[in-house]
Amino acid sequence: MRLQNLLRIGRLKAHEATPAEIQRLLGAVVRNLADAAVGSVSEETRFDAAYKAVTQCALVALMAQGFRPSGNESDPHLATVQSLPLTLGVEDGTSAVLDALRRKRNAIDDTGDSVSPDMLDECIAQAHALRAHLLQELAERHPELLS
Repeated sequence: MRLQNLLRIGRLKAHEATPAEIQRLLGAVVRNLADAAVGSVSEETRFDAAYKAVTQCALVALMAQGFRPSGNESDPHLATVQSLPLTLGVEDGTSAVLDALRRKRNAIDDTGDSVSPDMLDECIAQAHALRAHLLQELAERHPELLS
């Protein structure tokens, strides 16, 4: 599926990103990654912070392409995370891992489920890797958004 198709079916809406909003979101990614590294809080809180960094990276990538989620979804992160193969060229395997992290985050919120240390480590690693990939893509394709 292409981004234009997601727009047509109402999962996305057009959005013209500004450098200021991109910088605010990138700053939030850094803060959330720092929060995810704080060992004195619960693994669920750290996981939530790392996952939030993932979704913020995905949102920046989507906004750089001229879109944002429509707000019509019951899970607002679904379209954002699932658009990563289209916005950043994220491979299918990575996309599947990120979607599993999304489902786990929802389970934590909805059922009080716990998170394993391995899943926490995976979420943090994925967030860092996605941020690095995003920054590279922005520098190459949308340098005007980094000023």
